[in-house]
Amino acid sequence: MTESDLILSVNKPIGWTSFDVVNKLRRALRWKAVGHAGTLDPPADGVLIVLCGNATRRSAEFMELRKEYRARIRFGLATNTDDLTGEIISHSGTEGWSRDAIRHAMREFVGEIAQVPPQVSAVKVGGKRSYAAARAGRSLELKPRTVVVYSFDLLTAAEPEIEVNLICARGTYVRAIARDLGARLGWGGTLSRLTRTAVGPYHVEHALTLDSVLKRSREFAPD
Repeated sequence: MTESDLILSVNKPIGWTSFDVVNKLRRALRWKAVGHAGTLDPPADGVLIVLCGNATRRSAEFMELRKEYRARIRFGLATNTDDLTGEIISHSGTEGWSRDAIRHAMREFVGEIAQVPPQVSAVKVGGKRSYAAARAGRSLELKPRTVVVYSFDLLTAAEPEIEVNLICARGTYVRAIARDLGARLGWGGTLSRLTRTAVGPYHVEHALTLDSVLKRSREFAPD
């Protein structure tokens, strides 16, 4: 840290928006400029890079870092948000459940893939945010975008859920991967848990809790 910049790796708590964290730290630490480098949805926890002062000018640099996630995907269920916060739109069984079938399908999601963002997302169509339209009961036609997944590994499988580890580039929606993997297997799928375990060299084991940053606010305040 210098007089003019500060970079914090914060373990965002579940239930907080990324903006909630930024707003809280802006008030507590008394930096005029505070931002973050990559949104985490409220139901997720894990690494949120918070930039203060002149460090906010480096936002694009941090956004380009690889992201790593630990996720749980529930099959046999689809929702309108592609996670458990949304309304259930379909139920199905998980006939033919096997680790081999799941691993085989997962291979199709590694590399450059075409991905349609979730309806509840910050993607803009005609100047309007998709999530705003979804909240108003409307759906927008979202076009596929190319995203990059570097690795996608199966950790555990206990019907109807699996736990996976995923490393990807910016712009990748893990919710959409859960949805599309479920569709590929013919079961439907939705994200049931998400932790961002790393952003580039910043790992969750070394991230500061929000409470610890607030308790040490004088230490992190500008000189």
